Amino acid sequence: MNQVPVLYDERGAAAWITLNRPQALNAIDADLLTALDEALSRADRNDALRCVVITGAGRAFSAGADLKAVKSQLSGDAGAFSKGFVSDFLALLERIERFRLPVIAALNGMALAGGLELVLVCDLVIAAESARIGDAHANYGLIPGGGGSVRLPRKIGPMRAKELMFTGAFVPAAALVEAGLVTRVVADGELVAAVEALVATLAAKSPLGLARMKQLVNDGMEQPLATALRLEFALIEAHAGAADMAEGLAAFEAKRKPRFTGR
Repeated sequence: MNQVPVLYDERGAAAWITLNRPQALNAIDADLLTALDEALSRADRNDALRCVVITGAGRAFSAGADLKAVKSQLSGDAGAFSKGFVSDFLALLERIERFRLPVIAALNGMALAGGLELVLVCDLVIAAESARIGDAHANYGLIPGGGGSVRLPRKIGPMRAKELMFTGAFVPAAALVEAGLVTRVVADGELVAAVEALVATLAAKSPLGLARMKQLVNDGMEQPLATALRLEFALIEAHAGAADMAEGLAAFEAKRKPRFTGR
C-alpha cells in the first residue's frame, strides 16, 4: 500500500498538516505538493478553524526537494522540471504565505533547502531544540528554486543569508531566533504542547483581525513606508465597520471575554 504523503488532522482550532514521507526525510515530490495543496483547501473550507500547523513525521521537518525525482526529471526534459515541479512549488508557497489563517511551522527536525523555503512562508516558527536549519543547495550544485534566495535575505539579512547559502551548513534552530527566522525554541518533548498553547492564544483573537494584520505585514514589507502607511489607513477604515471590532469594544466595556465570529 502506498503511504499517504500528507496527514491531515483537525484538533480543536487548528488543522495539523503533517508531511508524511519519514523514510525520505519528508522530501518534497509532486505527490506531496498535490497532497499539501489539498490539505490547505480542506482547512480553508472549515470556518471554525483559526490556525494551520505544518510539521513533519519522523526525524525531519523536510529535507527539501526529492533529489531522486529531480534527477529523474532532469534526465528527461529540463524545461519540464522548471515549468512543472518548480512552478508548482512556488505557487504552493505563495498560497501558504497568503493563506487567510495564521500558519505555524512546528519544526520537529531538520529543515533544509526546500524545507527551509517552506518555513520561510509560515507566519510563526516553533522549533524543537534538536532541529537544524540550512539552505543546503550548494552541497549538491543546486540553487534555490522556491524563493529562498529572495525570502531568506529579507528575513535574516543578506550577509547571514549568503553564509547559509554558500556554506550549505546546517545550524541549530536556536542560532536563528535572534536573526528573526525562528520565533521560539523549546525542548524536543515540549514541541506539540508549545504549539498547542500558541494555537489557543491565537484562537482567542479575532480571525478577521489576524487575517488583516497578516495582509498588512506581508504587503507592507514590499512597499515604501509612505505607501505601506496608506495601505494600513485604507484597511483600518474598512475594519472600523467589522462586527469583530464592535464585539471587542463591547467585551472590553462589559469586562468579559469577546466572542469573535470572523466578520
